[in-house]
Amino acid sequence: MTIAPVQSSSPLVASGWTDARLILALEEVVEKELNRHLGVAKEWMPHEFVPWSQGRDFDGVLGGEAWSLEHSKVTPVGRVSLVVNLLTEDNLPSYHHEIATMFGREGAWGTWVHRWTAEEGRHGIAIRDYLLATRAVDPVELERARMSHMSEGFESDNAHSMLHSVAYVAFQELATRIAHRNTGRYAGDPLCEQLLAKIANDENLHMVFYRNLLKAALEIAPDQAMRAVADVVTDFRMPGHGIPGFERAAAQIALGGVYNLRIHHDDVLQPVLRHLKVMEIGGLGPEGLLAQNELGVFLDGLDGQARKFEERQAALLARREARRNAG
Repeated sequence: MTIAPVQSSSPLVASGWTDARLILALEEVVEKELNRHLGVAKEWMPHEFVPWSQGRDFDGVLGGEAWSLEHSKVTPVGRVSLVVNLLTEDNLPSYHHEIATMFGREGAWGTWVHRWTAEEGRHGIAIRDYLLATRAVDPVELERARMSHMSEGFESDNAHSMLHSVAYVAFQELATRIAHRNTGRYAGDPLCEQLLAKIANDENLHMVFYRNLLKAALEIAPDQAMRAVADVVTDFRMPGHGIPGFERAAAQIALGGVYNLRIHHDDVLQPVLRHLKVMEIGGLGPEGLLAQNELGVFLDGLDGQARKFEERQAALLARREARRNAG
């Protein structure tokens, strides 16, 4: 199906496409990507990755044992990252509301919205069950953080534009995949790593869906899509940025090698941009060319920031190692 851009003098459609027309124009792409996704996604059971036999009653109504730090088998950075990952997943009701409002609940778009939500739902279930069964984190602090975070809700930085929303999730799903995968690697528990690898695989499939959708958008509305990509990349924030204590947790996660500027630049932004050949797209109008140039300048600057971070990280880790050896 081919839909020509609407001709209008209205500033809302000055570039040729409205959100409504883009959603309609991309319907067949969504259906194709949905069918591809359903064909490759593999069923897995969250309960199979939870060591239920390790679980025991906590203090409170059942009069069990209060949580203590020595109960946790995961590493300190693993514990911090697991909590951030889980609290991010916990805001799923708000995420569903955002995308259902943006993309609608009908047709292929609606089917994808609900399928995505169902798959994301098991991530939070599985991580929380693992954390509680293994006593990896303080359950009281975890619940209080959940209540605080979810009570604030979530409002996307990109809710003003369908193209910005698609561009954002194309990068964010890959960022989430990397965060889960690296959390598992640094958690110090092989079972935790297995669980998070399963979750990361789901996130990767979600990324492919949105990346392919963004590719189609770049083909039919290149100037608007290029502007969306540039805006999203330059102002990118993880969806869990509103978590209580997020900045401190993010610093620990970055230093621990789970997710930092170097990973963001090399393993998230560059793979998506290279796949879409964003910097090679020609035939752009003034708006698209300006956005493409802004993107290139930003990426160069981010690479420099990542190098400086790596230098600070290496120096800090060296000082910590020296103190341990001296002690």
